[in-house]
Formats: sequence, C-alpha cells, structure tokens
Amino acid sequence: MIHLMRRLPTFCRRLVLCVGLLFVALGAEPARAAQQPPALPVAEVVKTHAAQLAAVESDQAAVSAFTGSVGPAMGLRDAVGTLAAKGIPAKMAKELGLADLSLSVQRLMAALSAWQVADAALQALDQDAAAEASSTPTAARQQWLASHGPWQSLDDLLRLSLNGQTTRREEVALAANRLALEASQRAAGLWWDIQGWKDRVRTARGRTRLCGTWQWVIHNHQNHQEQKTSLMFLPQGMEKAGVPTPAEIVVLGDAVYLRWEIDGRVQEDSLLFIKDGSRLEGSFVNNTGGWGSITGKRTAGCQ
Repeated sequence: MIHLMRRLPTFCRRLVLCVGLLFVALGAEPARAAQQPPALPVAEVVKTHAAQLAAVESDQAAVSAFTGSVGPAMGLRDAVGTLAAKGIPAKMAKELGLADLSLSVQRLMAALSAWQVADAALQALDQDAAAEASSTPTAARQQWLASHGPWQSLDDLLRLSLNGQTTRREEVALAANRLALEASQRAAGLWWDIQGWKDRVRTARGRTRLCGTWQWVIHNHQNHQEQKTSLMFLPQGMEKAGVPTPAEIVVLGDAVYLRWEIDGRVQEDSLLFIKDGSRLEGSFVNNTGGWGSITGKRTAGCQ
C-alpha cells in the first residue's frame, strides 16, 4: 500500500489521506462515542457514591468529587481529564469552553445529589426517627442545591421531613419518588450534554479555522466545465440570510467534510487544508451525477 501511495501524484495522495481521515471522522469516531455509555447505570452511581454525593455542599466540592470518582464511573473521562488538568492557559480554556463544561458538571452533580437525598429519605422511612433526621441535608447543602434548582420536589420533601409529622409516611415517600424522577431526568440530559462536549469543541475549532472568505475553482468532470465562485463561511451562530451555509461541517485535523443541501440538490465536498490553512484542495460529488475537483484560496479573514 505504501509503495502504491508513493506512485500516486501529490494531489491524489492528499485525496487518499483526506478520505482516510474522513472515514475516521464520520465513521469510527461516532461509533466509538455511541459505544460509551456510563460505566455504571446512573442509579447505581448514586448508590455506590452516596457518601461522596452527601458531602458535596459547593461548586468546588462538586467538581472535585466528579473528577475524583463520579465522572469516571459515569464514563465521562474526557471531561474528567480536562477539568483535572492544571495550568491551562486562559486562551485555551476559552477555546475548550471550560466555564460551560464546569457549569454542566456542577449541575450534573447537583442532580445526582438531589437523587441521593431522595434515596436517603426512602431508606429512612424503614428505619427510626434518628435515621430520618440524619437523612435531611445540611443547610449549606440545601442552599447549594437550590442554586442549581429550582427543585419543586425537593422543597416538598424538605417541608414534610422538617415539620416533625413522621406519621405522614405516604406523602414523604411520594415526594421522595418525585424528586428521584425529577433528578434522574436532569442527570440524564446533563450526561448527554457533557458527553457531547468534545464534539462541540471540535466543531467550533473547525468552524473557526474555516471562517473567512474563499475563492473556489470547481471543475466538473460531468460536463467539463470550470466555475469560479466566492464563498463566505461565517462564525458559528452568526449565519445570515442569503449566505449559503453547509448543512454539515466536519473538520478533523486538516481534513474537511462539507455537505450542502440547497434547493433539492445535495453535494458533498471532501477537502484538505494546505499551506498553513490558507488553501483547500479536494473533490466533490453531488446527487445529479456531477463530480470533480475543488481548489480554494482564502481571500479574507473571519468577519
């Protein structure tokens, strides 16, 4: 294979490399991510790490418990490794979205902690009054949970647990089960949010690198025509009416995949950054039978 690659022209070798990288980006990576559920079911994580969750009373403690034991148990090792890293420069921290990632982790830990409160209340119902009192979260913990609320079910459970009417067992059990359901739903959504963090960072990096104005020369082998066009790639979230935007953008290293869906036409571009990212070379194929080469030159920076 290496011998054959050496015989190919430079442009063809780039295309082969581009296809290989895109295979990784579009095939292997999503498949790997899809096969990474939590190492333990979330309910089991709550039970196994109940002591750690019960001790969390601040955002700092939440992140510490996440990076120390809870995050790895939930299969979120990418987020764990990033949050545990020391001395990340401010520019890189912004690029990685560390502030948003930390907030998501804090909210996840709050959901797990609220779930643990519900579990403790249900367990206390089968024990004595002392056990019920010990299951009530401290004032500091209640305040921290409230900062990541609102928790209607938690408020109901605390009201029933603190009013001294221990005979209202059915109401306590109902409030605890409602809180467990509410917390489990939040935890599930936040798990997926954190799991997708790395892909969002990769997408943002790719969009930033692609951002700017490009002059493309497209050669269509279907009709042997050559077309010159100017394309503008805007920053993510700043799309404008009248400016064509790909339906999908994947950038993995120097490999770029673009999928266009305009007026019933679908086109896929497989490209490669060259010359420090100032140029793009590759090929396209569309649903009308067209195929050919693309060469692009950046003419203006990101706006």
